[in-house]
Amino acid sequence: MAAQTAARYSFGPYLRVAALAALLGAGAFSARGNEEIPFVPTPIEVVDRMLDMAEMKPGDVLYDLGSGDGRIVIRAAKRFGVRAVGIEMDPELIQLSWKKAREEGVTHLVEFRREDALKADVSPATVVTLYMFPWFNRLMRPVFQTRLRPGARVVAHDFGIEGWEPAKTEKLRSSAAEGSPQGHEHTIYLWVVGKAP
Repeated sequence: MAAQTAARYSFGPYLRVAALAALLGAGAFSARGNEEIPFVPTPIEVVDRMLDMAEMKPGDVLYDLGSGDGRIVIRAAKRFGVRAVGIEMDPELIQLSWKKAREEGVTHLVEFRREDALKADVSPATVVTLYMFPWFNRLMRPVFQTRLRPGARVVAHDFGIEGWEPAKTEKLRSSAAEGSPQGHEHTIYLWVVGKAP
């Protein structure tokens, strides 16, 4: 299973979430997670809100599952000075992530690993971010609840985690941006390990 892989084509701005929904509806991805999840960039304003909802602070360690071009990892390191790790299967995206990290001057804080996100050891994380399909989130739920320490935060974009009530849910309407039409509504979910909603 690939955590996220670069799409070899570009989703038009009005097809961004529709394309994900169509893939789900078409059964293109198995419930066991044996197929690839496409890389669809999260708009920076959504990234910032995800990090703010996680209440990032000095000493936090962020893991981004399916880190794509590294934007969440790099943004967390740049804004909060925290250590951040990206888990990604596509080697080209990992190379791009390191390039962007060098440009932003945060290579001393970040790490990008070519690894299956379903098998990654997330136990060092105090914050986990993800923009994955529901089947992936469902498979990760017991990992989050048993491997993350109490108080760790999990933040997901657009897709929740079945059977796990979030502590907080926010809607964010985006401006016109990469891969996101003006006015598109994003949903951000926050869970806190060991804390009832």
